[in-house]
Amino acid sequence: METTPTAKLAAEYLRLGGGRLAAIDDNTVSTRQWVHGTQEAQAFWNEKIASLDEARRDEVMMHLPTINGV
Repeated sequence: METTPTAKLAAEYLRLGGGRLAAIDDNTVSTRQWVHGTQEAQAFWNEKIASLDEARRDEVMMHLPTINGV
């Protein structure tokens, strides 16, 4: 099974030490910074993910660990 581009972005963000967790409520997706991430992860988020359109950004967030799993 091939990994989607948004899953790859989420995986790279987490590999770099990203600390954002997805908050999924009904059809609304957002992130919360519950754990301090690394500077590298924050730079990656700002450069590669924050600039995506809302639908793609939501797809990336769906691949992050959720606050429900903490």
